Order: sequence, then C-alpha cells, then structure tokens
Amino acid sequence: MIQTFFKTLLMLLSVGFVLSACSEQTANHTSGGGAQGHGEAGEDDVKKGPNRGRLLEDDNFEIEVTIFEQGTPPQFRLFAYQGGNPLSADKVEASIVLTRLDGEENHFAFAPVGDYLVGDGVVTEPHSFDVTVEAKYQGRIHRWTYDSYEGRTLIAEAMANEVGIKVEPVGPQTLQTTLDVLGRVEFAPDAQSILRARYPGKILEVMKTEGQKVTAGEVLARVESNESLRAYEIKAPMDGVIVKRMAHAGDVVFDSPLFVVGDLSRLRVDFHIYPKDLTTVRPGQKVTLSSIDGRLTAETELDAYLPTTESATQTMVVHAIMNNPDGAWVPGMTVKGSVVVERRDVPLAVRSEALQRFRDFTVVFAQVKDTYEVRMLELGQSTPEWTEVLGGVKPGQSYVTGNSFLIKADIEKSGASHDH
Repeated sequence: MIQTFFKTLLMLLSVGFVLSACSEQTANHTSGGGAQGHGEAGEDDVKKGPNRGRLLEDDNFEIEVTIFEQGTPPQFRLFAYQGGNPLSADKVEASIVLTRLDGEENHFAFAPVGDYLVGDGVVTEPHSFDVTVEAKYQGRIHRWTYDSYEGRTLIAEAMANEVGIKVEPVGPQTLQTTLDVLGRVEFAPDAQSILRARYPGKILEVMKTEGQKVTAGEVLARVESNESLRAYEIKAPMDGVIVKRMAHAGDVVFDSPLFVVGDLSRLRVDFHIYPKDLTTVRPGQKVTLSSIDGRLTAETELDAYLPTTESATQTMVVHAIMNNPDGAWVPGMTVKGSVVVERRDVPLAVRSEALQRFRDFTVVFAQVKDTYEVRMLELGQSTPEWTEVLGGVKPGQSYVTGNSFLIKADIEKSGASHDH
C-alpha cells in the first residue's frame, strides 16, 4: 500500500502540472477605457510599492494595491501616487472587480481613510481571482487587469483519471455519531434446543455427530426404554446443526442431555454497556457489526436490555438480533459494534477524507473543468465519514474526494506564497 502511495505521488509530480498559486503577472493597462490584456511576467517581475503591494502604473500615475488583514477581515487598501509622490486619497476615485474561478464577481467601491482608500467589503478566501482595477484622477480613467492566483493548479482530465482523482458535489448529508462497543455472538433464545431421553434406557444407535446439519424431524438416535424394552427415536426439533453431542451407543441414560441443536441462521449479539453510556445507547438504535479481523460485517438494531446488571463489570447487556443465512457468523465470536447514537441532517457536508491543510486553514479542493483550487472551510460537527460545512464552499460545487493529497502536493511543490 505504501509503495502504491509513493508511486502515484511520483507519477503526479513528474507530469509538471501548470500551477498558478499566488502568481502575480505584470499588469497591462489602458487609459480612458480602451482594450485590456494580461502580461506574461512571473511574480518576481511584479513591481512593488512602498507598502509592499502591487504597483500599477499608467504614464505618471500609479496605484498600489494591497490587501490588509492584520487584526481585521481582509480588505483592499489603495495608495495613489503621481510621479512617485503620494497623492491625497480624497482626490482619487477607485473600484475593483474580482472574477473568481467559478465566474462569481465581487465588486468593491472605495472611500478615503487618511492617506489611503479602503474597499467597502471583505476580500474572502481564497485570494485567487482575475482583477480589474479602475481609478479616476483629474478627470482621467486608468484601468488595469491582472491575475492573482493562489492554491490553484491545472490538471488535464486524462491525467486526473490516471492518478485516481475523484470528485463529487458538496451537498446535504446525514451525520451519524457512533459509539464503539464489544459484543459476543450467541444463539437467539428460540434458535437452540437441548434434547434429552424421554424415558430412561440404553442408547442403541447414534446417527448424527457434532457439526452435521439436520432437518426438522430427522432421527438423531434410538433409545431402548428400560420399562417397555421398546426402542423410541430422538428427533431433531428444527432445521439446524448439531452443536453438541453427548450421546454414545451403549450408554445408559436417564435425563441428561443427549444433543444440542442450534439454528445458525438465527443469532443474537450481546453487548455489555457501561453505566456512563446507558443514557446514550438505547433500544432501536442502528448498529454496524464487524468481526475482529474485519472480514465480516452486518447491520442490525439494538433490541432490549436485560433487567439485571453484571456484578463483576457493573455493565448491562443489550441484545441485537442478527440474521445469518449463510452461516458465516458462529456463536462464541467476539464482534465489534458501532452504535449510531445520534443522527443529524445538515445542509452542507464534505467527506472527511477530502480535508487537507493549506496555510492555517482546513480546506478542500474545488474542481471547475480542468482547474482545481483551494476552498477554505468553516467547519461544524465531524464524523469519520462526513464533516459539516458552515461556510467557504457553495452547494453543488464539485470537490476532490479521492486522492486530494495529490492536489495539495502539487500546490506545495510550487512553493506558492500568500502574497499581495
């Protein structure tokens, strides 16, 4: 399994995915509302202003774009310059439009605060978008467009299929809280019968032995009565199997057991529940059973508690009826049980296995065609299978559920930073 993991990882990393994490290409611009385009330079070529933001230039006018997020939700702050000299913020009008991977647009208007302009909304995560900036100064409109991506990578569909990347939509789910318990398989109360001689006498013949299947009415042994000296038959009361045989030809028997016949298709599991869990584990709850080695699984529901407490452990025993048509489960087996103690419907949830860490966030990776991009999540209740989502991803959004670690590895391989 470990070899397969690294083989898949190496194959993915070797294909050279086109990653655009936090790439900040040099912005092209036009004045007066003309055509717009994208530059081809990498992040190292992006010109920075005095506040370490992207510096956009048009002739002798400059706008520095920053995202401020120290002690406040992320917000745009713009600084204006003419010929490198700061301009009063109240002399400039500005707006920004962000276009995200799924086509959503975020519009920001700006107002002067001290020596800079502040956007009127929060720049929500991820900070990955195509940016359009407009600024008006002394009657002239300046316009720039550029892309600013983070946590984004491009993977062709054929390659995604080859390395086992799987996706599904975010949607409503039922979260189940479970409690693990141990139990022991036994015959159901009416699935086992102890056969005794009706009259004292000598066993003449024994036809069946332990482990053999029997049918209802089948003769198991013949006994000669001491009183009448006539032979009578011991017959199976049900379809089942000989669990125990104590009868041997030539033995003289009185009222001791001769056979134990059990129906392996009708079993029950006895779970020992500790006092602290008695208010949580109740009859009627669903329980998933598995053998200790995990090869066998089954589902059933809890039945009734026995009305007594075991003195040694102070536990109470609750039953779970189990059908066993193929005879795979046998009495005496120790089993693990996972009891569903709570069920709650939530409007949005993702598979817990899909969650990854990105910077200081727990994330999933959204898919839009051949592009995969990080989504920072606000999370609620979590179970081993599902995790509730309170915010950060839209209903119906396709996200990576299988091999999401490969997306994370490709993004981290790029050495991307969160830089604005």
